Amino acid sequence: MLMGWSARHKRVAGRVGLVFVATLVVDAFGTIAMYFFERHAHGTEIHTLGDALFFSTVQILTVSSQLKNPVTSLGRFVDVALEIWAVLVVAGSAGAVASFFQEDPRSGS
Repeated sequence: MLMGWSARHKRVAGRVGLVFVATLVVDAFGTIAMYFFERHAHGTEIHTLGDALFFSTVQILTVSSQLKNPVTSLGRFVDVALEIWAVLVVAGSAGAVASFFQEDPRSGS
């Protein structure tokens, strides 16, 4: 399937793939950080690694969900970092896809 793709197709697919892998890494780090920062805090909803994974993934996917905010300062820092990542990734990915459609295939780029 990829053999019929032009260099432009491969380039945008590579960018989207890179963003996806980087987001998985950020999600993993966010999960581990949220687990260690929040698991013993009073009033938190994050008690297990699964809770932390759910929280981290939802924050990246929704950029501000209805989940209860972290209660520790470090947990809040991680939450904001996840949301910043999500906004930058959405904007960057949209830009990559838009540039794919904007480029004139006749120009040879």
